[in-house]
Amino acid sequence: MVGYVLSAAALAAASAASYQSMAPSGQWYGRTFTRLPRSSKKLALTYDDGPNDPHTLRLMEVLAKHNVRATFFTIGRYVQQKPQIVQDLVKAGHVVGNHTYTHPNLAFQSATQVGVQLRMCQDILSDVIGAPPKLFRPPYGGRRPSVLRIAREMGLEPVMWSITCYDWKATSPEQIERHVKRQLRGGDVILLHDGGHVEMGVDRAHTVVATDRLITNYKAEGYEFVTVPEMLV
Repeated sequence: MVGYVLSAAALAAASAASYQSMAPSGQWYGRTFTRLPRSSKKLALTYDDGPNDPHTLRLMEVLAKHNVRATFFTIGRYVQQKPQIVQDLVKAGHVVGNHTYTHPNLAFQSATQVGVQLRMCQDILSDVIGAPPKLFRPPYGGRRPSVLRIAREMGLEPVMWSITCYDWKATSPEQIERHVKRQLRGGDVILLHDGGHVEMGVDRAHTVVATDRLITNYKAEGYEFVTVPEMLV
C-alpha cells in the first residue's frame, strides 16, 4: 500500500512537472512574462512561426489599417528565406523576436542544442534587422530551467501568452474570435500564428480576418493594442 501511494505521488509529481514545462502560465522552471494584471486595458497581439509569404504581408496591411503594432516571433530558417518581410515588419514599427532556428521543442533538447537553436536565429535576425532581438518565445511553450537560463545569457526575455487562439487548426475566423472572447480578461498576451513551422506558405487567411475583427471589436470596448515591450515597461 505504501509503495502504491509513493508510486501515485511520483506519477502526480511527474505529471505536474511535465505540465509546467509546457503550460503558458507555468512558473516552476523560471520566470516568464505571460500577461499584465487583469485590471489592464492593454492587449498584445503576438504572431508565431513567420515570416510567411503571403500572410505575414496581409497581416501587416490589416495592422497598418488600424495603426496597431504587434510582436512577431520568427523562425530563423524562414527569416533566411524571406528577409525582406522581416525588414518590412521592423520598418512598420512591429517588434521581432526569436522563435529558434527550426522550431524544436526545447524541453527535449540538450543545453548544447538549445544554444545552437537560439544563437542561429539570433545571428540571422541581427544580420537582417541590424540589431539582436530582445524577446524569445519557446516553440510549443516547451522549456526547462536551462532553456530560460541560456536565453537570458543571450539577453533574451522569455515571453509566453495568456490567450491561445488555436488558429493553427481553426476552421473559420469566428472560431478564433470565440477563443479570444472566452479567455480575455484584460492585460492579455494573445497567441496567434502568421505562419507554420512545417513549411512556408501555410494558409493563415482565417487569422488575418480574425485579426481585423478583434482589433475593431476590442478597440470599441476601450482596449489598447500594444507590443510586448510596451507591456514590459
